[in-house]
Amino acid sequence: MRMDKYGRELDLILLLTDNANYTTQQLADRLGITRRNVYYYLDYLRDCGFNLIKSGTCYRLDRSSSFFRRLHENIALSEAEADYICRKLDFTDSKDYTAQSVRQKLTRTFNLPNRANPDLERRVNASITKLKEAMATRQMVMLHDYSSPHSHTVSDRIVEPYLFMNDCRDIRCHEIRSHINKTFKLSRTGWVEILDVPWAFEDRHKEIYTDIFMFSGETRHRIDLRLGQLSHNLLIEEYPQSEDCISSDGEDKWLFSADVVSFLGIGRFVIGLYDDIEILGCEEFKEYVRKKIEGMLARKEIC
Repeated sequence: MRMDKYGRELDLILLLTDNANYTTQQLADRLGITRRNVYYYLDYLRDCGFNLIKSGTCYRLDRSSSFFRRLHENIALSEAEADYICRKLDFTDSKDYTAQSVRQKLTRTFNLPNRANPDLERRVNASITKLKEAMATRQMVMLHDYSSPHSHTVSDRIVEPYLFMNDCRDIRCHEIRSHINKTFKLSRTGWVEILDVPWAFEDRHKEIYTDIFMFSGETRHRIDLRLGQLSHNLLIEEYPQSEDCISSDGEDKWLFSADVVSFLGIGRFVIGLYDDIEILGCEEFKEYVRKKIEGMLARKEIC
């Protein structure tokens, strides 16, 4: 009986996301249930965090609902992951057409550089050599003709390079103009010029930290939680690297303590299991969770 219910809930989600608006009667007819049961399922979806949009007498699901964001995060490749796969495919046989097809699709989808271009490889290798020299002597460099996809500009950047990333495909630098640490892709750099200027802001050079939820940045927040059995088991299942951050706190209780870069990953986990988790530290994180819950309650009242 429960399996049949879940099947209908999945069918309802598909109907509410197929770019059409349905009345409750139309939904009941398509699912083979009563209108009363449709309202029950709609209430259940709201309670699960789905954003229902009602237009007149018709309903549809907002694709920005947390469920869809979580689903996308779990199955979608990041740009770094796509680039990693492409680099691995560089070593496959040129006659392996499946490998070449996958690489072309990833390159096109994520706007990655085409490493099959020997001129590009020579330019990147020359940039790596210059940057290594500048880092060894602690000198500023000019990244000439840097093409930024974010600002849609091609410009020269004066920077202090201090950390190679992504197998020397990226360089972490302190940009002099903005005084912000940024990551630059060597494939988008025209050429590198070493300037006769020593580093002046070495104290601002910060390494990138990646937390167990795969968020990266320079700022860290220490999070302390008391976990119940359910949240303890799910945390280790979803994020195996978290096991090193967990210690026993008596029968069926565990303490989690770790640094995070963003509240998004840990916040999603805590809010989803709020009745099995106690936040022990970080007032800023407590405020973040409080505001998220208030926002969800406000949206529920609107619906």
